[in-house]
Amino acid sequence: MTTPLTTTPPTSDLTRLYGPEFAADAYGIYRRLRALGKVAPVEFAPGVKALLVTDFGTALEVLYDTKLWSKDPRAWEAAHMPADSPMRTMLGYQRSPMFTDGDEHARYRGAVSDSLARFEPHVLRGMVRRSADRLIQGFAARGECDLVAEFAMGLPVLLFNEMFGVPDRENTRLATALAGFTSAHQEQAKEAWDDYLGYIGELVDLRVREPGQDLTSWLLAHPARLTTQEVFEELLLFVGAAHEPTSGLLANSLHRMLTDDRYYSTLTDGALTVHDALRVVLWKQTPVANYGAHYPRQDTVLAGVPVPAHSLVLISFAAINDGLAPERPEEAGNGGRSHLAFSAGPHACPAKDPSVQIAVTAVERLTSWLPTLELAVPADEIVWRPTGFLRALTRLPVRFTPIHPDQEGTTPWTSPASA
Repeated sequence: MTTPLTTTPPTSDLTRLYGPEFAADAYGIYRRLRALGKVAPVEFAPGVKALLVTDFGTALEVLYDTKLWSKDPRAWEAAHMPADSPMRTMLGYQRSPMFTDGDEHARYRGAVSDSLARFEPHVLRGMVRRSADRLIQGFAARGECDLVAEFAMGLPVLLFNEMFGVPDRENTRLATALAGFTSAHQEQAKEAWDDYLGYIGELVDLRVREPGQDLTSWLLAHPARLTTQEVFEELLLFVGAAHEPTSGLLANSLHRMLTDDRYYSTLTDGALTVHDALRVVLWKQTPVANYGAHYPRQDTVLAGVPVPAHSLVLISFAAINDGLAPERPEEAGNGGRSHLAFSAGPHACPAKDPSVQIAVTAVERLTSWLPTLELAVPADEIVWRPTGFLRALTRLPVRFTPIHPDQEGTTPWTSPASA
């Protein structure tokens, strides 16, 4: 009889990738984990154990070897995740590109990629500007705001609703659900998840009855012949997977520009640009810090560590990027080894280019209206969210010279809708 492989010591001995201590020193923890080896046991969330890959080459081995490594979590889920676990919203099986393999994955991913490609760059830029202007209208006259809650979190919601053709009345509902379902608090996550499911279900029903020129309708009409349930699950993935990374890229780029003296004058006439800030963020503060869940189809050994079949293995994009980052990421361009902020292999993010375009356009729009932005609190008082999935700010309070609807010149209240 073969002795079963074991992967992790008791939970109390594991490095925790959640909570305020982790949030305060995430990158110190990543450096300590890298020192332990290429693969390290961690407690990813309360009661959720995983093996975390912190090495670039080992990550690529997992990301590209589709024969050994599966994205389907159902065997692990059945054995290790309670039905009411808040982690089910991020790790539980769905019929979508993120949780399927082979031909099924290609079918789902093709439908999403083809539908996204119908938004040409100039059209997407116009949508982002309209969304940004609408949000700026809400705080521009106050002279202060929280750029996380009032801009970075809200912009993807407005943008997605326009892309999907959703009525404006749903904007607040979607924002509330998305903010809550990644919570480690069980009741909050469950309530938000249920509302999120209702939002997506009503959206699909609406577009079945009333097709339009929008992402939902294009998925329903795609040659892949997705069922309404499959479109429902595709949209669950699209909104859930795109919102936090997009809002994080926005907020983290603004944080970089507002806390680094080299970027301060960027808001008016500096040599460094929004693109420079974004490059640094993708290397040093990537919004999706740890994810890329994979499960071996059979017992295996990864970088010398035994891994039983169907164990949860996560890729630490943050730890890997931190270990590989060039000395001056803003000057690195596209040369040399690439970061893993958008993952790699067949399951790499299909919306890499749109994500970057959205973040750059939104930040440029904000700083063009409000060029005097500055932090309203000391930089060391900025707090990161205590979750292992994301590197995201809890808030980013700023102040600026107010602008008013009745002042001379163009403002967000008077800018043309097509600008």
